[in-house]
Amino acid sequence: MTGEITTGGPGEKSNRLARESSPYLRQHALDPVEWYPWGDEAFARARDEDRPIFLSIGYSTCHWCHVMEKESFSDREVAEVLNEHFVCIKVDREERPDVDQLYMQASLALAGTGGWPLTIVMTPDRLPFYAATYLPRESRFGLPGLLDILPRLAALWKEDREKVTSSAASLGKALSRRGIRQGRSTRKGAADRAFQELLLQYDDLTGGFGPAPRFPMPHVHLFLLRYGAWTGTRKAVEVSEKVLRSMARGGIHDQIGGGFHRYSTDIRWLVPHFEKMLYDQALAATAYTEAWQATGAGYLREIAEGCLSYVLRELAAPTGAFYAAQDADSEGEEGKFYLWTREEVEQALPPEHARVAFQVLRVTSAGNFIDPAAGGRTGKNVLSMTSSPEEAARTLNLSPGEARDRWQQAREMLRLAREKRERPFRDEKILTDWNGLAIGAFARAARAFGSPGYLDASMRAAEFLLTRMWDGGRLQHRYHDGSAGMAGTAHDYAFLINGLIELYLSSPDPHWLEEAIVLEEVFCDRFWDRSRGGYFTADRDAEDLFTRTKEFHDGAIPSPNSMAFANLTLLGNLTGKPAYTRRADHLSRIYSSVLEREPGSCGLFLAAFCQAAGPSAQVVVAGKHDDPDTRAMLHLLQTSYLPFAVWMLKEPGSRGEALAHIAPFTRDYRPIGGKTAAYVCRDFTCSSPVSTVAGLSGLLGFSRS
Repeated sequence: MTGEITTGGPGEKSNRLARESSPYLRQHALDPVEWYPWGDEAFARARDEDRPIFLSIGYSTCHWCHVMEKESFSDREVAEVLNEHFVCIKVDREERPDVDQLYMQASLALAGTGGWPLTIVMTPDRLPFYAATYLPRESRFGLPGLLDILPRLAALWKEDREKVTSSAASLGKALSRRGIRQGRSTRKGAADRAFQELLLQYDDLTGGFGPAPRFPMPHVHLFLLRYGAWTGTRKAVEVSEKVLRSMARGGIHDQIGGGFHRYSTDIRWLVPHFEKMLYDQALAATAYTEAWQATGAGYLREIAEGCLSYVLRELAAPTGAFYAAQDADSEGEEGKFYLWTREEVEQALPPEHARVAFQVLRVTSAGNFIDPAAGGRTGKNVLSMTSSPEEAARTLNLSPGEARDRWQQAREMLRLAREKRERPFRDEKILTDWNGLAIGAFARAARAFGSPGYLDASMRAAEFLLTRMWDGGRLQHRYHDGSAGMAGTAHDYAFLINGLIELYLSSPDPHWLEEAIVLEEVFCDRFWDRSRGGYFTADRDAEDLFTRTKEFHDGAIPSPNSMAFANLTLLGNLTGKPAYTRRADHLSRIYSSVLEREPGSCGLFLAAFCQAAGPSAQVVVAGKHDDPDTRAMLHLLQTSYLPFAVWMLKEPGSRGEALAHIAPFTRDYRPIGGKTAAYVCRDFTCSSPVSTVAGLSGLLGFSRS
C-alpha cells in the first residue's frame, strides 16, 4: 500500500478531514466524530457554542492511534457523546510538532505522562485542563474509558466552570513562564557526569540503557564516541559499540530489509513496535557511520548502509526528497509484514541457504511473537540474529566467505518473498526536518564510505527543500499532494541547517554553506528569545498557540536547541565569525542548568560540546578540485575519524571568492609554488602550510581508522 487514502464509497459520509492533505487526518475522514482540523473554524465554534475542545493528536503510522480509531472514534456511541458535548479537533503531530510539543508539556504537567495518541480536553481559548494518552472505549484494568470520562468532563464544564477555567489558566501561565536560567558556560565536568550516569543505566548483559521500552537514541552514541575520543576513555567507545551491536542483532533491526523499527518493547531489543520512520533511519545511519569510523568494525558500516538502502528503496520520492514513514500494521495486524514462521523461511530458501539462515537467525516453531488476542504464542517470529555469518561458518564447516555469501543471498531471497505480502501503508508526506536529518546522514556516509551515490541523494533532497520548501523568507514544514504548507518550526531550521553543513563538508561546494548561513540568520530572527536566550519551537508568528515554549531535552529525535548548538559551533569554526560562537555560548549557559538536573537527557548537545571543547582543528585546502593532491587531501579529511576538525576547499575562481566572502580568513590562502597547500590551525595555533598528504596527516595528529 502506498500513500493513497480512501475516504469511502457511495453513501459514506466523510467529515471535514477528507479535505485535508495529511494522510493521518484523512485516515479519520469517515469517523462519525465531527472532526475539525486545527484552526480558526473549530476555535470559533467552541467559543460561540461555549463548548470545551476535545483534542486528539497522533500520526499515521502509530499502532495505538489505529487501535483508538477503530475501537472508539469509529464507534457511534462514543461519537454521539463527543459530538454533543465537545468540539473535536484532530492533529497530525508530524504536521504540527509545535502544537504537539506544547500539549505534550501540558500532559506531562497534568497527568505525569505523555505519548501518542495524546488526548487533551481544553477550553475554547485552548488552555488544557485534562490530559491522557490512549483511552479505551470502556473502562478496564484501572484504565478509564471514554464512555465514562467524557460525560464527567462535560458535566464538570457545565457545573464547575470556575474551577475548570481557573485550573486551566494556572497551567497556561505556568507553561508560559517556564524557563531555564542561564548559568556559566558548560564545562567538561558536565560531560563526565553524563558519562557516569549512562554507565549507571548501562546493562552489559543485553546491551542497552535502562528498562523497557528501549529507543535507539543514536545521539547518545555520538556523545559516547566523541567523549571517548576526547578523553581517551576507551570504556565509552566499548559501551557504545556493545549497544549498537545488540541493536543490530535484535528484532528492532529489520534483518531482511535493513533499517530500524521505532522502538523495542523489551530490554533485549527483540520485539519492536514495527513502524519505520525516516528520522530513525537517518539518525541510526549517522551513529553507525561514526562508530565505524571510530572503531573500524565492518559490521557497523553494513548496518549504516542498510539503513540508507532501505530509505532509497522504500522512502525515496520522485521529487528527490524522502517520504515520512511506513506503518506498523498491514492487513489490520501489527507487524504482519515482518513476521515469519519457520515453515515460511524453509519454503523461501534452498536447503543450503536455509542451513545458514537458521544458524544466523533465531527462528523457532513456537515463535517469539506473543499476541494476547490469539492466546499467546503465534508460531511467528520477529527475526533476530544469534550469530554472525562468520560464527555460523565454523558450526557449519564452511569458509567465512562462503557462509557470508550464502547469508547475503538468503537475505535477498527472503526480502523478495516478503515483497509478495501486502505492504504496510506508507505516509507520503515530505517533512523538512526529517529530510534535513536524511540529508546529513547521506552526506556523512558519502564522505566516510566514498560513495558518490549517497552524495547525489543528499544533494537531490537538499535542492528540493531549498526550491519547494523555502520561499526566501521562511521555511515550510510539510509537502504533500504537490504543495507545501505549514510554517516551519525550530526543528525544520535546525535540522536542515545541519544537513547543509554536512553536505558542504562532503562536497565541498560553498553554495551549501552559504544556504546554511542564510537559514541560520532567518532562524535566529524568527525563533531566538532575545530576553532569555534559546530558540522557541514555534515561529514568532504562531498566533494559534496560547504560548511559545522551548525544547532542550532530546527525545527520539534531538531537540532543536541541541542541534542549533552543534550548528553554531560548526559555523563559528567554518566562518571564523564570533557572532556564531557568542550565540553558542548563550545556549551553553542555558544547558549548564539543564545538565545539572538531567545530564543524560542531552546527548546531542553533549556530543556537540565534546566536538567544540575537544582538540579543535581548522583545515583549509587551497588548490584545484580536480588536482590529484587536492583530492588526496580531501579524501584523508573526509574518510578519517576527525570529530574535532572542520575543513574547507579554497579553489581558484568564483568558488574561492564565494568562500572568502563567507569565511574572510581564507582570503589569502592559496597554493604554494603551483602545488596544493593545506593550512592547519589547531587549538588556536596555526602551522606552516604543507603540500603533501603525509604532512597534513602529521599536522592533524589523528590516526586513520
